[in-house]
Amino acid sequence: MTDTHRTDSLLSSVIQATVPRYTSYPTAPHFQPSVDAGVHAGWLGEVGRRGAPISLYMHVPFCRTICHYCGCSTRATRQEAPLHGYVERLRREIALVAERLGRLEVSHIHWGGGTPNLLPVALIADIVGDIRRHFIVKDTTEHAMEFDPRLVTTEVARQLAELGVNRASLGVQDFEPAVQEAIGRIQPLERVEQTLAALRGAGISAINFDLIYGLPRQTRDSIRRTAMEAAGLAPSRISLFGYAHVPWFRPNQQLINEADLPDSELRLELSHIARNTIDAFGYEAIGIDHFARPDDELTDAVRTGTMRRNFQGYTTDTAETLVGLGASSISRTPWGYAQNATDAVDWQTSIDAGQLPIVRGRAFADDDLLRSDVIEQILCVFGVDLAATAARHGAAAGPLVADLDKLTPFIAKGWVRQTGDRIDIVEHRVELARIVASAFDRYLGQGGRHSIAV
Repeated sequence: MTDTHRTDSLLSSVIQATVPRYTSYPTAPHFQPSVDAGVHAGWLGEVGRRGAPISLYMHVPFCRTICHYCGCSTRATRQEAPLHGYVERLRREIALVAERLGRLEVSHIHWGGGTPNLLPVALIADIVGDIRRHFIVKDTTEHAMEFDPRLVTTEVARQLAELGVNRASLGVQDFEPAVQEAIGRIQPLERVEQTLAALRGAGISAINFDLIYGLPRQTRDSIRRTAMEAAGLAPSRISLFGYAHVPWFRPNQQLINEADLPDSELRLELSHIARNTIDAFGYEAIGIDHFARPDDELTDAVRTGTMRRNFQGYTTDTAETLVGLGASSISRTPWGYAQNATDAVDWQTSIDAGQLPIVRGRAFADDDLLRSDVIEQILCVFGVDLAATAARHGAAAGPLVADLDKLTPFIAKGWVRQTGDRIDIVEHRVELARIVASAFDRYLGQGGRHSIAV
C-alpha cells in the first residue's frame, strides 16, 4: 500500500529505523547466562532485607488460538489439563520466591500473556490466595489483568472483581472486519461492548484498550473508524502500538500476507490519524503510545513526574523491584534483570527441582543505571537534563554529552533543542523518542534485531 504523500527525507529515514522499545535497559538481547538462579536468589534476599514494597507480574503463556500478528510468548490450547499443570508450578514458584523475599507489601499485581482469563476462575483464586498468604496485599493495591474480550462473561467478571481484580486491559487491536480476518482475530464491536458492560457491572471501571496500527488491510478510513469506536466506548486508557512484523522471530506472523501491510509512510499516517482521533475525544497523550482520561492516575503521574516505564509500558508503579513469575517472565531488581526459562518445559523442570527457573539476565554495571534513567526520561517526558541526571547518580555528564553528536541532524532541523546539557524533543516527538533514546544506548548494534521505530 502506497500513498502519494511523501515525508521529509530525514523523517522518512527515522520511521524506517529499527531500534529497541526500551521497556528495559540494557535490553533483553544483551542478557547473559552469568545471571543464574543463585545470583537472582541473592538479589531477592537483599530485596527482602530492605523491606520496600514490590510488584508482581504473572505470565500465562496460553491462548485459545494464536492470532497471526501476535508477538507474545504463548501457545494455543483447548484443553484444561495444561492450565492446571502450569498453575500448580506457578504456585510453587510463588512459594520459592516468597522464601527469599519474606512477607513484603505488594504495590501492583499484573497478569499478562497469552490470555490470563483463559484460566478457570478457581485456578486464579488459588494463585491469588497464595499471593495474599505470602505477601501483604492492601485494598489500594492495583490488581490488573489482560483480557481476551471474547472469553469474558458477566459471572467471570463478578468473580474476578471479588478476587480483587480492579483494572482490565482488553486486547481490541482493530474493529474492522477485513483487518480482523487478515490477523486471525474475529472480534466484533458488539462483543467488546458486552465485555465492557460485564466488567463495569462488576465494579471494574478502570479499563484499558490496546489498539494496533500498521496491521494488514488497514486504511486511513478504517483506522479512523476503529479509533472513534474505541474512544467512544470511553475506556480509562488507550494504548496505540505499532505492529512489529518479525516473522523470523514469530513464525505465526508468516501467516500474514506482507503485500497487505502498509509501507512505512502509510504506517506513519495511520498513527497520526489514530492519535488525532483519540485526542479529539478528550484523552491526554502519554509518552509515545498511551492516552488517558484527564482524571486517570496515569495522567496524574505525568503531572507529578512519577510516571515510570517498565515491561508493561507506562505505569504508576514506582516499586524498585518487579518480580516476574511464570515462563519467560523477567524480574527487575536494583541490581539487575533476571529472566525465567522461556520454554515452559524447562521452566517446569526447574520448579519441580525446587529451583528458581532463571536462565539468563543482566547485572547492572558501569553507567547502566544512569543511562537507563536518561532513556526512561526521554520516553516519558521527551526530554532530559543530562547534567542533573548524572549528578543524581554520582557521575559526570561528559560521556552523555559526547553522545549528543549523534543527534546533530535533529538539532539542526530544530526537532531537538539543546540548551546546555539539556535536550528536549520539540517536533515529531513520538517518531523521534526511541531514536533519541538510542543515542544513549552504549550496547546498540552489539546484537539483536528490533522492530521499526514507528
